[in-house]
Amino acid sequence: MADGAPCEPPGGGAGGTRAQLLLALLCGGYATGALLGWGSERLALIMGDFGLSAAALVAAVSCFRYGRAHGSPFRPAWLLFALSSAMAACGNAVWGWYEVVLDRPVPHPSLADLFFLLFAPPAIVGLLVLAKRPVNRAEWVCLALDSWLIAGSLLTLSWSLALAHTARFDGESVAHAALSLAYPLLDIVLVSMVLALHFRRSKGNRSAVNTAIAALALTVLCDALFTSPMLRDTYRSGQLLDAGWFAGSLLLAYAPWGARRTPLQPPPERGRRAQRPQRHPRRRIAGSLAALTPYLAAGVCTLSILYFFVEGRRVDRFVVLTGCTVVLALVVRQGIMLLENIALAQELAQKENHFRSLVQSSSDVIMIADPDGVLRYVSPAASGVYGRDAEELMGTELSALIHPDDLGGVVHEVRRFLAAPPSEEPTTRIECRFRSGAGEWLNVESTVNRHEGGLIFNSRDVTERVRLQAQLQHNAEHDPLTDLPNRALFTRRVRQALGGRRSGDSGTAVLFIDLDGFKGVNDRLGHQAGDELLIQAARRLQESVRSGDTAARLGGDEFAALIAGDAGQDPAAREFQVHEIADRLRLTLSQPYEVEGTEVRVAASIGVAFAEPGMTAGELLRNADLAMYRAKAGGKNRVELYAPQMQAEVVRRTELASRLRTALHDGEFALLHQPVVELATGQVAAVAAQARWRSAQGILFTPAEFLRVTDDAGERSAELGRWMLEEAIVQAAERHRHGHRTPVSVRVPARRLLDRSVPLGTVEALLTRHGLPAGALVVELADSDPRLSFDELEQRLVALRRLGVRIALDGFGSGYAAINALRRLPVDILKLDRGLVEGVVESARLHKITSGLLRIAGDLGLQSVAEGVDVPEQVRVLCAMGCTHAQGMAFSGPLDEHRLRRALARDAYPVPGKVPLPVLTGGAVPAQVLPSRSLPLMRSHNETRVPPT
Repeated sequence: MADGAPCEPPGGGAGGTRAQLLLALLCGGYATGALLGWGSERLALIMGDFGLSAAALVAAVSCFRYGRAHGSPFRPAWLLFALSSAMAACGNAVWGWYEVVLDRPVPHPSLADLFFLLFAPPAIVGLLVLAKRPVNRAEWVCLALDSWLIAGSLLTLSWSLALAHTARFDGESVAHAALSLAYPLLDIVLVSMVLALHFRRSKGNRSAVNTAIAALALTVLCDALFTSPMLRDTYRSGQLLDAGWFAGSLLLAYAPWGARRTPLQPPPERGRRAQRPQRHPRRRIAGSLAALTPYLAAGVCTLSILYFFVEGRRVDRFVVLTGCTVVLALVVRQGIMLLENIALAQELAQKENHFRSLVQSSSDVIMIADPDGVLRYVSPAASGVYGRDAEELMGTELSALIHPDDLGGVVHEVRRFLAAPPSEEPTTRIECRFRSGAGEWLNVESTVNRHEGGLIFNSRDVTERVRLQAQLQHNAEHDPLTDLPNRALFTRRVRQALGGRRSGDSGTAVLFIDLDGFKGVNDRLGHQAGDELLIQAARRLQESVRSGDTAARLGGDEFAALIAGDAGQDPAAREFQVHEIADRLRLTLSQPYEVEGTEVRVAASIGVAFAEPGMTAGELLRNADLAMYRAKAGGKNRVELYAPQMQAEVVRRTELASRLRTALHDGEFALLHQPVVELATGQVAAVAAQARWRSAQGILFTPAEFLRVTDDAGERSAELGRWMLEEAIVQAAERHRHGHRTPVSVRVPARRLLDRSVPLGTVEALLTRHGLPAGALVVELADSDPRLSFDELEQRLVALRRLGVRIALDGFGSGYAAINALRRLPVDILKLDRGLVEGVVESARLHKITSGLLRIAGDLGLQSVAEGVDVPEQVRVLCAMGCTHAQGMAFSGPLDEHRLRRALARDAYPVPGKVPLPVLTGGAVPAQVLPSRSLPLMRSHNETRVPPT
């Protein structure tokens, strides 16, 4: 663990207490033994020499291991302390070798003196490493001067008291005298470093550093006592003085590991007291002592010189010289501090001017409020932002400027912020409305900081941003064309209506509205006219709903309305009321619209769904959507209420559509053929190919029935058309090879003949590949889209006719497109629309229309085929009108391949009016004759089942 890490080391807590207790017991035991003389002289020598060596060795190993294991800026200091302790261990070991092993006095000087002298230099350098590194040259000079002030004062004091006598040789050798001076001089340097470090130590692991300083201070104190003349002559190993050295070594060993780390940022007090920074008394005292240290050192030096006068002795020149250097160092240091103070004052003034210019030129308003909420400072920017002078605002209570609706939230946020620890939440942000000088309310955003129990507000006007955000929010939730709520906002309001206190109210209803005929307006008049129609429809819808209801545009020509419920109303009455609202909306939206000078009409199909307990917003919207589609399917321009069976129908249709997507590839489609009978002879002139889909229950669905259940009906229809054409040609070619040369008629949409994604020679290639003569194929043109290019279609049909393929115009008589196609396109056969044939017997008007169309076909020399001829009366009427061919249940229903070949083998059907009428069972070949109206009309799915193969 690095020094200064803000965590609890192994030595902290219960483990640290045990280590401290063990340290106290060891030191106390050693001191007690030394005080009692250890019981014997030899044991005292062993404990006084080898005991101290062992303690110093423990300190060396401890500091070395810590320095090697923990990477930190103070690692060299602990390694140097390890080296210093190793020197002390060696010195004590050598001392013990003489006294205990050799049993003779230690010579002076000896190898032990060398080791003891080498103890101080590593410790001094280690203390320099622990000292706070100066940041500039002036601080380096001040550090050197402070060290000399302390060292010089201690040197003069020591010289006056003891060293002056020691410096006299008195017959001793120079080496002996130098050794006698070396010990106190190194101790003075070490003490100077200890004192200098105490006032200039780094902010690292203070506890470990303080413990190490205490250990070295204790060691130096014992050294000073040892070198004094009073104790040195009477010192013997194992005495009480050794207990100080022993304790100093163990304390140094304990310092890096056992001292409790103090977190860098201790958690502050909670509450209001935490807001006021408290300066610790010890820090103030330490700061004062650090400032007084140079003067105290000079005072000690002066007292040392006065000592000579008090004793009546002549002042020593060494003391005078040292004292002069101390005074000179003090003067130099004061000069440096004076220059540094001048520079700091100039820098402070410059920063203050810089800060003042920043505050005065800032576009933000800076306000300082005292703990009572009264503004004590307001920057000049207030006049530009709030329209009020700064002097006018100062002394005003902050609460008087805040909007009453925002005041409670601001007070709550300020109290919460002041109660939070500053380390966790140094700032907060508050947004509220401030009163401007013009009386308007401005949206103001403020960054709040603590300031001596009060608050600093850095405020800015964000009114435009708030307006822009509101506009963006409005745009995100409203339709850009009609300004009605969009689908997202409407869904959220439905969710709120269902999740509020009336969540169980079944009176809440949703209306889904679709404009019938809107696409035609877009196609006829253009999209701009369509947009104008939507705007007018939205205005009518908004004006028609009640104030508590919601009207919305969901997209395209789809609108919706949320009708709020009334829990106290009878459900039947409520349903009637909502239905009445929906019908009124239908009538309102169906009124004529004036668009670009043109009167247009659209209708409205409306689906209504009521909320039920436990229903989600998605379910309610889905139910209304289903009801709306049921209204469109039921004839449009009507109101439909949701019923549960609608969902079941949707599930069935979804399953059917899902199966349809793979039905063709799985072989679930079958091709049936219905005979086309020549009315003059009853012979089968052709067979019309019809596709059927076999359901899971064996029922065959027609294309009109199964294509309307899928969303991709166009894609499915094209795929089915390709399969149907090829399959019809394949089966017709097979019948030709077996002698049945009856032509096959296949319905092909005109748009598919012009589809550029389909090769032009598809029909020709199929005829060639399967060996079917071109004259055996009749293409029924089954599309009357007026947007198709008749020129391209005419070219395509001419190419097919040249090949030999005959062309039939399907659905003739159903509209202008069919008449136009007859006028432009080369056709051979006209197939009357089923709608004309169904009422030809009962309706005189249809009788005349059909007769006229057949007369046109005869005049043009075209064959005519009546499709959907199901009863004998229709056959008689069509024969009388001159129709040449007929197809329907009056002769046969759609047949599978097996029954078709049997019918082709017979080659003729009885024609009503010329021979007795046959009985047709399930569309099979007639078996017997029945009276004329005995044949039932064709019903859905009442078709021939495909026999098992």
